[in-house]
Amino acid sequence: MGAKTWMIVYSNEQPSERFKNYPKPDLEKTVTLLNRLYPDEKLEKIEDVDLSYTSPPDDVIYAGHFDGVAVIAAKEFGIDNPSKINNRFISESPFKHIYLHAMHSVVDWLAFAKWEDGELSRSLSLSPDSGIIEDIGKKFDFEIPYWNGDYPAIDPEDENAEEYRFKFHPLELGEEVLKQLFGYQLEGFANEDLIEPENITLFGFKRAKPWWKIW
Repeated sequence: MGAKTWMIVYSNEQPSERFKNYPKPDLEKTVTLLNRLYPDEKLEKIEDVDLSYTSPPDDVIYAGHFDGVAVIAAKEFGIDNPSKINNRFISESPFKHIYLHAMHSVVDWLAFAKWEDGELSRSLSLSPDSGIIEDIGKKFDFEIPYWNGDYPAIDPEDENAEEYRFKFHPLELGEEVLKQLFGYQLEGFANEDLIEPENITLFGFKRAKPWWKIW
C-alpha cells in the first residue's frame, strides 16, 4: 500500500453525504478560511489538485471550501497525537464536526480523530514501531471488526508469515475510515458505490518563506 494523507475536514454532517454530489470548491470562501487558519502566512495560488492527493509537501497547502464541507491538507495534520493539534484548527472550524485523517504507508502509521462542537470524541494513532500512540474515546462501529481480528494483518494459514504487532493492518483501517467517513478510498478493490476523489478539486497554495533569517 502506498497511500499517504494528512488532512482535516470540516462538515455539518457526514462528509461523504456532501462529497457524493461532487461539489465544486469556492475560491473566495477557501481563501477566507485559510486566512483564519493561517493568519501569519502569505499564501500564493498555485496549480490545483484533487481529493486523491492530500499529502502535500511542507511548503504547500491544498484546500477547498465547498457547500457544507471544507478540506485542508497541510503538514500540521500529520501529527502523532491528534488530540494535541493547535487549537486554532478547532476553534476556527466553519462547521460543527471536525475530522482528521493521516496515514503514511512507509511506516504503516495511521491517525484519525473527530471533534464535535469543539470537543474531542475519538482519536486513534498507531504504528508497528511505536505501538498505540493515542487511543481516546469510543471506537466507531466500523472499527470493531478490525480490533476483533476479523481482518488480520497476516494470513493465519501462512506458517512462514512474520508476526505483526496488531491484529489488523493500520493502513487497511485507514482506508476503512476514508470509506466510512468520506465516501472514497485511495487503494483497495474497485467499488462503484464509492465516489471518485479524482473528480473533486482542491485549490493549491504555496506557503511563502519567512522574510527573516537566523544569523
